[in-house]
Amino acid sequence: MTINELHAVIEGLLFVVGDEGLTIKQLSEVVELEEITINEALHSLILTYEESNRGLQIVEMAGAFRLTTRADHAPYFKKLATSPIHSSLSQAALETLAIVAYKQPITRMEVEDIRGVKSEKSIQSLSSKLLIKEVGRAQGTGRPILYGTTPFFLDHFGLRSLKDLPPLPDEVDENSIEDEADLFFKQFEETIEAERE
Repeated sequence: MTINELHAVIEGLLFVVGDEGLTIKQLSEVVELEEITINEALHSLILTYEESNRGLQIVEMAGAFRLTTRADHAPYFKKLATSPIHSSLSQAALETLAIVAYKQPITRMEVEDIRGVKSEKSIQSLSSKLLIKEVGRAQGTGRPILYGTTPFFLDHFGLRSLKDLPPLPDEVDENSIEDEADLFFKQFEETIEAERE
């Protein structure tokens, strides 16, 4: 495998795993090359990104490498996220956002346990719209990412703080969190749409 081919494989793997990232050891196991070879290739790829001033970069967080956007481009991402064309949320995204809002900090797996379906795309969509963000890592195996809402979330839905979320019933099961919160977010979406017209 040439260095360019190895770069392409690493780049593709980091894209596929998203926020979870991959360690040198994991990359080594998948690509079936020694860790030292992967380490050298990864760091030369990082340097290539930096030197060509691309819109993406590879960063290391908690021992795992992942593909991210550049912080200095954040104003453009915020503009895109607040654009009326991109502001509507799918039903799946609304459900996921409601669960994160009420149960934060929460991992993707915990969201999926509540929803009963995969939620990776919804979480990525909400992150790209700046409505949720990483707020830390859970204890335990793999130290999964914890998600919480952002100040932009509060602004987007006209809330002063999370205390302004409508209260859930005293007797609540995991499924009713979705129903109650979905109604709340639906009302806010309707209000926002009405203001635009």
